[in-house]
Amino acid sequence: MTIREVTDAEEKKRISRLVLEALPDWFEVTETREAYIRESAELPLFAAFDGEKPVGFLCLKETGKDTMELHVMGILKEYHRHGIGKKLFAEARDAAAQEGYSFFQVKTVQMGKYPDYDDTNRFYIALGFKEFEVFPTLWDELNPCQVYVMSLR
Repeated sequence: MTIREVTDAEEKKRISRLVLEALPDWFEVTETREAYIRESAELPLFAAFDGEKPVGFLCLKETGKDTMELHVMGILKEYHRHGIGKKLFAEARDAAAQEGYSFFQVKTVQMGKYPDYDDTNRFYIALGFKEFEVFPTLWDELNPCQVYVMSLR
């Protein structure tokens, strides 16, 4: 398994489409999924490869002069629980720290709403993220937005 930063916009879109379309439990809303794919072309993207096959990716997005966000992440389901997400995140975290960012944040659906998102919450907590705030209606009432943060210093 190799992790590398992808810089070509078309390759970023190809990888993000391949992975996100294979994860309907998390990315079932077409408009949201397509927005992530479009945005991936312009954002820093790290991808995991099994040989030449892309099996996961992570995109970063600056949300403030001192804060980098884990904007979107996906790992093909058959590759879950193999440490790929942790490796992708380590690369992204190190890149953000080297760029001088002080904080890292991620948004997800609040714990206790959906089993798949509970797994996502536990993953972020295991990476070292801390609960910051819940926005009950940022996305909609059925999907309260949990914000997690981490210091990079």
